[in-house]
Amino acid sequence: MDHFVSTSILAADFGNLDNDVSMVNESVADWIHCDIMDGLFVPNISFGFPVIEHVKKIAKKPLDVHLMIVDPDRYLARFRDAGANILTVQYEACTHLQRTVTEIRNLGMKAGVALNPHTPVALLKNTLPYIDMVLIMTVNPGFGGQSFITESYNKIADLRKMIDDGGHKVMIEVDGGIDTTNARKLIETGVNVLVAGNSVFSSKDPCETIRRLKKLE
Repeated sequence: MDHFVSTSILAADFGNLDNDVSMVNESVADWIHCDIMDGLFVPNISFGFPVIEHVKKIAKKPLDVHLMIVDPDRYLARFRDAGANILTVQYEACTHLQRTVTEIRNLGMKAGVALNPHTPVALLKNTLPYIDMVLIMTVNPGFGGQSFITESYNKIADLRKMIDDGGHKVMIEVDGGIDTTNARKLIETGVNVLVAGNSVFSSKDPCETIRRLKKLE
């Protein structure tokens, strides 16, 4: 099964960001993953609109933007204008989730919903017809470089069954501790998109690491 690789710039060198984005452009990566953290929903602050807008000017790949922020409805149109092609919100941060994801689609972006490790996939059953992707967090969100939570495999398998049984065209994305040691098993379990940050940007040969994630070597 073909799958996508979304390279997370949270792990990039922000003093050398243009070069890192250019490297991703020249690699076989499919998307550029951008983690937006507000210091409230998660205990960290990452970056905002100026960085997204700058990356968009350089990027040759779609921007896969994940909002780890409270009340994301305030900023949906601004992230579209900044360059997001795919916009993912956290299930736990949305009071009216169906309304939020419908607005994301109305703004011309693909809509995703992310689940924290403790959130059951069954809670998305009634939302699947309105979204394009589910992001399973395989670490607790907020920081890069964490270890993969192995219980995530069962969660992914349950979600894949729920999507297939319902006949939904919804991709499964995973983020957190993804590297060449677990990529193949994740795809075999039903994942469509691998988000890789630390394993790529800490590599001696980032393009080769991306290639291996894409080719499952």
